[in-house]
Amino acid sequence: MIRRRVAIGLGLGTLLAVGAASTALDLKARSDTALVEHTMEVLEKTSQLRLLLRQVEAASRGFGLSGSDRFVTEFQETSAMVPGAWADLRQLVRDNPAQSERLQSIDGVVQQRVELAGEFIRRRAANDRSGLQALITNAAGPKAMATINETLDAFSDRERRLLAERSASSRRTGSWLLAIDLAGVALVLAIAAYLVRRAYLSDRALRTSLTRSQATATSLEAQALQQRGDLAAAYDELRRSSAILETTFNSMAEGVLVVDPEGTVMLSNQAAGHFFGTAVDKTFGEMLKANRFYESDAVTLIDDQDLPIARALRGLSFDRREVVVKPTDGRSQFRLMVSGRPLRNSAAAISGAALVYHDVSEVHEIERLLQQAQKLDAIGKLTGGVAHDFNNMLTIITGSIEMLIDAVQDRPAAAELAVLISRATDRCTELIRHLLAFARKQPLRPRDIDVNATVDDIAKLLRPTLGEQVEIRTILAGEDLIAHVDSAQLANSLVNMAINARDAMPDGGKLLLETKKTVLDEAYATANPGVVPGTYVMVAVSDTGAGMPADVRDRAFEPFFTTKDAGKGSGLGLSMVYGFVKQSGGHIKLYSEENNGTTIRLYLPAAQRLQQAEPEHEQVLPRGTETILVVEDDPLVRDFVLAQLQGLGYTTLVASKATEALAIVAQDQPFDLLFTDVIMPGGISGSQLAETITATRPGLRVLYTSGYTDNAIIENRQLLPDALLLTKPYRRTELAQMIRRALDRAPAGDAIPASPAPPLQA
Repeated sequence: MIRRRVAIGLGLGTLLAVGAASTALDLKARSDTALVEHTMEVLEKTSQLRLLLRQVEAASRGFGLSGSDRFVTEFQETSAMVPGAWADLRQLVRDNPAQSERLQSIDGVVQQRVELAGEFIRRRAANDRSGLQALITNAAGPKAMATINETLDAFSDRERRLLAERSASSRRTGSWLLAIDLAGVALVLAIAAYLVRRAYLSDRALRTSLTRSQATATSLEAQALQQRGDLAAAYDELRRSSAILETTFNSMAEGVLVVDPEGTVMLSNQAAGHFFGTAVDKTFGEMLKANRFYESDAVTLIDDQDLPIARALRGLSFDRREVVVKPTDGRSQFRLMVSGRPLRNSAAAISGAALVYHDVSEVHEIERLLQQAQKLDAIGKLTGGVAHDFNNMLTIITGSIEMLIDAVQDRPAAAELAVLISRATDRCTELIRHLLAFARKQPLRPRDIDVNATVDDIAKLLRPTLGEQVEIRTILAGEDLIAHVDSAQLANSLVNMAINARDAMPDGGKLLLETKKTVLDEAYATANPGVVPGTYVMVAVSDTGAGMPADVRDRAFEPFFTTKDAGKGSGLGLSMVYGFVKQSGGHIKLYSEENNGTTIRLYLPAAQRLQQAEPEHEQVLPRGTETILVVEDDPLVRDFVLAQLQGLGYTTLVASKATEALAIVAQDQPFDLLFTDVIMPGGISGSQLAETITATRPGLRVLYTSGYTDNAIIENRQLLPDALLLTKPYRRTELAQMIRRALDRAPAGDAIPASPAPPLQA
């Protein structure tokens, strides 16, 4: 009994002890489970906050890339959830000073990150490019996000360590409870089983919660990686598209300007910079200082308020308004056709203007040449009609005066008056003959003639006619040159041109007569109205005289136009030559610069056998990849050369005169060949330009070009004999071969000699 009581007492004591221990351990297990669940909730809230911030950042970037309002809505919804998630997380760790301090350290950073994302969206919506660039350059958003991620990573690591510690404590409590139950009496087995069951259920809940948290974290990480990959792909595509658009934009021949309401240039391409100079990168006012804008007549200055940019900023739209731009820095003028439109924002207010400038300088020059040819043709038709009718009346006068002379032979005074009338009639007859020649209505007797022999004979006759002060030289082609023309009219034309050359050299000079066979191709015919492509015999007459200014050159072939004093010239000499060449089916070209001499080229139709003797053979043109600086003041020639060189694979730099070329050299732009006209506006010749550049770039190759003949230039010591010269007009084949020859040759001294030279230049 005593033992039973003892046993019962021990059992009861054991039961009580086991019950007390079980109760204490159960309370401990409940506490551990609550702590584990609390830690899991903290980790879940942390992941939720991190996800919200990433979604805010993703919505901001998505709107920056696409401009879609969907991303703005997503940003607004997500950013509205951030404060609540942040407050919940702060509330959960309020009893943990270290974790609370960590969250407190990034409180302002979290708010800053959301505000930066919102600022990025607002500037993108306002198309504030400079503001966007500032945000991207400053990288405040990525820096803030990096700080947040770093702090949250440390915060999460601490919570995971707490989770591990609390999980381990929970497992230890369960183990102790199981040991006490197994060591106790059977009476506590039910309680032990219950406690074990509770421990098992708690452990399973913990494991389920851990698995769910890990799955959530993995899903969030995969989603973030996917979004990051999508954003990177979108950014790469945007960058590629932007590069294509930028290349296309800068390759346009049309100049494009986009300005804001204050006139500041927001966008421009290379063509606009070529038209307006460096001022195109500044403001409208500075562009006005660097350029003068004129109406299409190139004389009437356009009022500032009527300029294309000003009109577009006032809300006016217009198309194809022609203006002439004259840079104040001495660059060549441009004739531009401009179209403009105002730009408006969502509120329909003017936010800027867009203008497109098309260069019509070349078209205008071709139209001018065509109008000049049409004018000469119209004058010729009028002159021919008048001369024909006048010739009929003059025939009656001539016949009547002969009868009158016979009738008044016995009256000396009347006879003398009749003779004076007869002489005046003869002069009228000569004048009518010249007018008919210009009108291309003179009777011609074309036949196949030896041009070399005709020129040589005329040169011999000219020596006593022109006087000793004029030195006459002939350089004839080494082959037979047979042309189908009137020999007497050719001789008469050469004499007329020689007399004009003598009058242009009152103090003496040189007269050069040259012949050669040449081909005028389709490109030359396109730029010179009335020319038929084919083989011609070229006869050139060059002098070292005073030359002609531009206004005289344009009227040189008009009848009765002369710069000579009254009584010293009728103004019909070159008109007769022009009419003879045109009536013969040929072409005439005049090259002249004031104070630099004159060259007149006659292109006479070659005889049929000469044309058949030289069939065209297609050949492979030499090409290259070098860079060539082209200096040419004639816009038609310049555009032709650039198109041909680029078609042959070369890279080109271009200048319209020497000062522009020197500016390119001053910018240290590399190039392999200087291809320059010998005579240019601005007071610096091509040879002087070459000498200046080669002083700083020894070994630079130089190729000259000229409208004057190469013999005329070399004979008059404008270039050294070994200088390379391509004479205008030239074909694509000749250009390709000469460019390749210049690039492949060893550098040579081809500058102007130090001794004074006659004024003739190319």
